[in-house]
Amino acid sequence: MITKTQEETPLEIQDIQWEVGMAQDTENRNLCKHTQYAQTFLVTPTKGASYIHGTVTKMTVCIDNAQHPLIIDSGAHFSIVARNNLDHHFPNWKKQLLPTKANNFKSASGKMSSIGTIIKEIVILHRKGNIILNCEFVVLEDVHIQGLLQGTDYQRMNGIDIYNSKNKHITISTNKGKKFSLDIYQIPTHDPLEELMNEFREGQFSTNLTSKQKLSLLKILRKNKPEFSIGEDP
Repeated sequence: MITKTQEETPLEIQDIQWEVGMAQDTENRNLCKHTQYAQTFLVTPTKGASYIHGTVTKMTVCIDNAQHPLIIDSGAHFSIVARNNLDHHFPNWKKQLLPTKANNFKSASGKMSSIGTIIKEIVILHRKGNIILNCEFVVLEDVHIQGLLQGTDYQRMNGIDIYNSKNKHITISTNKGKKFSLDIYQIPTHDPLEELMNEFREGQFSTNLTSKQKLSLLKILRKNKPEFSIGEDP
């Protein structure tokens, strides 16, 4: 039996997709019994320094004929923008504000307070052809983000995949002929110890050495490298 209240609030497929798309809890009974260690493809860094292998997918896009930073977050369920960022760059943003139907926006740090949504046309610049996206960003009250953050929502709807690889590839739809490299600015990272460890990756070093001691030793090895004996030239 359909009540009057149910008639006034029709069920929409988008609401179901939203609930299904949110993070789900994993129960122990659903876990697979087969377990193995993940393989490390890069040089194992000193304990406590694994963060040096991370990368940032950050690009510059055009919005209203001005350049703005955009971060592509493959772990974000939806695209967001901070209110303080809109106040600074888009003074008239409140006139374009749309209400949000959902109110259960959450992150790892807790629940997020949303004001509404705003639609912006962003232009991804590239020498082989620009891409224009009409993106809807959720405006959040209590976050501080420099620029805009694009989640997986518009990547899925527009068939865009960003590969955080060496050449930063972007694929439009499923046509591999439209795959090209993106000019994405990365935060430069330089670790002298990692560089030297990679150079002398065949060597074995005592685990009792501190990072400072290991770096000092590797510098001496590099300086005297021409004096080393090798198989072809003992």
